[in-house]
Amino acid sequence: MSTAEQPFRWRSIALPALLPTLLFSIGEGAIIPMIPVVAGNLGATLAIAGLVAALLMLGELVGDIPSGWLVARVGERPAMIGASLLSIIGLVICVLAPNPVALGFGIFLVGLATAVFSLARHAFMTSFVPIAYRARALSTLGGTFRAGAFIGPFITAAVIHLTGTAASAFWIHIIACLAAALTLILLRDPGASFGAAKTVRGSTGAALHEGEALVEQEAHGLFRTIYENRGVLAKLGTGAALIGALRASRAIILPLWAVSIGITETNTALIIGIASGIDFALFYASGQIMDRFGRLWSAVPSMVGLGLGHLALAFTHDLPDSVVWFISAAMFMSLANGVGSGILMTLGADLADKSNPAPFLGAWRFTGDLGNAGGPLLVAFITGVASIAVAAGTVGVLGLVGAGILLRYVPRYAPHVPRTLR
Repeated sequence: MSTAEQPFRWRSIALPALLPTLLFSIGEGAIIPMIPVVAGNLGATLAIAGLVAALLMLGELVGDIPSGWLVARVGERPAMIGASLLSIIGLVICVLAPNPVALGFGIFLVGLATAVFSLARHAFMTSFVPIAYRARALSTLGGTFRAGAFIGPFITAAVIHLTGTAASAFWIHIIACLAAALTLILLRDPGASFGAAKTVRGSTGAALHEGEALVEQEAHGLFRTIYENRGVLAKLGTGAALIGALRASRAIILPLWAVSIGITETNTALIIGIASGIDFALFYASGQIMDRFGRLWSAVPSMVGLGLGHLALAFTHDLPDSVVWFISAAMFMSLANGVGSGILMTLGADLADKSNPAPFLGAWRFTGDLGNAGGPLLVAFITGVASIAVAAGTVGVLGLVGAGILLRYVPRYAPHVPRTLR
């Protein structure tokens, strides 16, 4: 029986896809606010702490390239289990790290594992969820990740309060990865729950699940696809890269900022957790905005908000009420980020060739991930040569530039008729 013929129930994807994703995401959400703090405790300067934190995104970028090949070779579920185990290895290195260099190596491995896990869970949903439900299932998957980013920091705050050490956050992710791997290992064969997945031929002629073939096609000939689509990627793709850069910068600069103005580790986790809750609450509303009013009404306000939030930080670092400004900027940037939820995936789907979307989607995702890795590296570099305030201001200006690029090129390359005008 095919997935199209098998009656679909939402609870059927809860254990095989949503629960492992939630567990993995909770662990990742638990460690992200603490990476710069732990690096600082090991003797890193503010700039080096930012660099160590940026290695998570750099690992994801590097992992993007072989992940499609790996998922196609070993399968979706084994890839997620392997990614969980690789993440545990990286996290153990972080726990035992005697210096920032060792910590950075562990964080890089966690980034590699995250790339594999993310692509494998996407492939799993593509293989086993009927196409009529797929967009909602993938949207729910994205919301599950944001839920983990919301829950994780609160667990970190509680654990740090009990243990008195920021490094204890890594144990949260270790436990989360073990739980995710055990859930996947103990799960019965997905075919028994969903019916046999649709099988297609991969680039080597091997029979693959539909999702496995999709991620293999995204990775195959990646740089050739980028060259063939250099026109749109150099223009609208630059806007996509800047979206990635602003989002990743926000994730790194907030904990760095908290360190620089002396906020305690527990309070840092609580503030970032509350901010992530605002982000999480808006993921569905963003899709409604894009469908009803057009892509620009999500993309441009999001970029303007992220840019202004960074600029607000830049001018308030040394004020007497800098903590109040920090909290306000964190909440405002989370609001802006939430409004832009799903914009990169939506624009990629709009731009891709409908008859063969995978190669372009791989190039589009890689372009966004270049910004995702480049934003934190830029923050670390400018912090090292100038100050964190200058870094925040520079990224804020880039956010406004990105909004202008999107305003110019989205109507040209991805025109969209809002639902209200149809």
